[in-house]
Amino acid sequence: MAQQIADRRDIDFVLHEQFEVEKLSAHDKFAEFNRKTIDLVIGEARQLAIKEILPTQSIGDTQGVQLEKGAVTTPPEFKQAYARYVEGEWLAMTEDPEWGGQGMPLTVSLAASDYFNGANFALMMYPGLTHGAGKLVETFGTAQQKAMFLKKMYSGEWAGTMLLTEPEAGSDVGALTTTAVKNADGTYSISGNKIFISGGDHDLVENIIHPVLARIEGAPEGTKGISLFLVPKIWVNEDGSLGEPNDVVCTGIEEKMGIHANATCSMALGSKGNCRGLLLGEENKGMRAMFLMMNAARLLVGLQGFCCASASYINALNYARQRVQGKSLLQMFDKTAPAVPIIQHPDVRRMLLQMKVYVEGMRSLLYYAGYCEDQKGLATDEADKAKWQGIIDVLIPICKGYITDRSFEVCSTGMQVYGGYGYIKEYPQEQLLRDCRITLIYEGTNGIQAMDLLGRKLGLNKGRAIMDLFGEIQKTIAAAKAVEATAALAENAEAVTNKLGEVAMHMGSTAMSDKVLNAFAHAHPFLEVCGDVAMAWQLLWRAVTAAGKLEKAKKKDVAFYEGQLKSAEYFINAILPVTLGKMNAILNNNGAAVEIAEEAFGAK
Repeated sequence: MAQQIADRRDIDFVLHEQFEVEKLSAHDKFAEFNRKTIDLVIGEARQLAIKEILPTQSIGDTQGVQLEKGAVTTPPEFKQAYARYVEGEWLAMTEDPEWGGQGMPLTVSLAASDYFNGANFALMMYPGLTHGAGKLVETFGTAQQKAMFLKKMYSGEWAGTMLLTEPEAGSDVGALTTTAVKNADGTYSISGNKIFISGGDHDLVENIIHPVLARIEGAPEGTKGISLFLVPKIWVNEDGSLGEPNDVVCTGIEEKMGIHANATCSMALGSKGNCRGLLLGEENKGMRAMFLMMNAARLLVGLQGFCCASASYINALNYARQRVQGKSLLQMFDKTAPAVPIIQHPDVRRMLLQMKVYVEGMRSLLYYAGYCEDQKGLATDEADKAKWQGIIDVLIPICKGYITDRSFEVCSTGMQVYGGYGYIKEYPQEQLLRDCRITLIYEGTNGIQAMDLLGRKLGLNKGRAIMDLFGEIQKTIAAAKAVEATAALAENAEAVTNKLGEVAMHMGSTAMSDKVLNAFAHAHPFLEVCGDVAMAWQLLWRAVTAAGKLEKAKKKDVAFYEGQLKSAEYFINAILPVTLGKMNAILNNNGAAVEIAEEAFGAK
């Protein structure tokens, strides 16, 4: 059975029918991206993903990466797939053509990345990290730094990473101990150790540019004293030519549960006293630079988790259609009745429908975050830009935290549909489950995402950001009320959305009271209910769109559009009532989690 990665019909529906992205081409910035061009882009991405990248997925999982004599090697098959990817100029799809980008709408690039990450996200982490590091150079670099690094990074000739985490600091970045001492020539001598560095070393490129967080001697303690530096694996001369190897080496690679083909490295900087770096941006402003880049990184992680879920769902669906086992429940007492495909069994259909609604809703929500970024980029009014940025800021912890939580559940269900076969390596389901698990952890654990939503995003712009998001949700609800097929669903969705407003007010006031610990003990459940409402919104939007298409739909599209209505019906009527229960639990504000004595947890 051929492994699948993404549903082209659904991608086209989101792009062209739900969001009508071709309308972006009415603006000069995206003038060349009409529907024909967009379809060509997605088609080329799909072909590359299936033909070149997907075959490397199981190979990478089986072979992993190797560290020998200080050098990290990837599976040989990765080099051709990576070469084809960079030849197609896919690394910098959304960036300025001046620096080698394609100037593509983010919404469209997410659809292309849907295929790439679904094919092998462990491999796609290498160019993904490079893009993030390049964006730092583009945003904060001097003209000379851009000339030295940017085109070679955006072209994929050189790679990039992010050296942030340290053994004792973990997620508490302010506790880092890596130091920087200014030299007479304006460079800095860097000394320290970093861990869990994705893509920290590999053989896909000739040079790797490491953005490194470090503290300059005498700088303030905590995050206020952190600066950002560019530390090349091989020193880059001012004319762009390569010099001597820098004193930055991989000292070990982690043996992980999943993403075996991405090198997760321990890195030593300056162990011989010869590590040099260039200041990127201003002194003591390194964390500010990182936070500006965090939205894109967390959106990518949400996409990674989602792509595992999307592939798992398609695999499970195809397997259920072909796997024959057991009689139909309607013929249980007929001894002559034949066995049927398991998709005819009600519990299997329930599992598949639950996977379907989450995959569809998550795809729409991720693409919508990209759509907001495109709208912000086209806005000429500062208030309009602020509105779109605020919505993005509120959505990011949901896109990263909620989506990866649900994606892992979808992958687990995908394994369940296969039964015992899902648990063995003959089929891809177990790898997708293992690979997906990291997305709940890195770029800020999902507990951190929940705290970010409660502690920073709920009151952002004096609450205006979340109110703007509620305003967009209400627009969809109003449109759905006007359509007979979705009116009842809209009423139910509106009731739960209004309840969320009550819960948000409660959480905000509790977080500002002497019960602040109680509030943060409920931060993750709050993230979950916000995500559920966001899913209901997107699925209702999809249903309204589909209802408008049904009357004139071609025969081949009828089942798809009807399926959109059923997805919204199932989520709003079967899942949102559970969401209401979670909301009531949050409003109850039980303090057991923070009141229980440490000793009561038991074993020491």
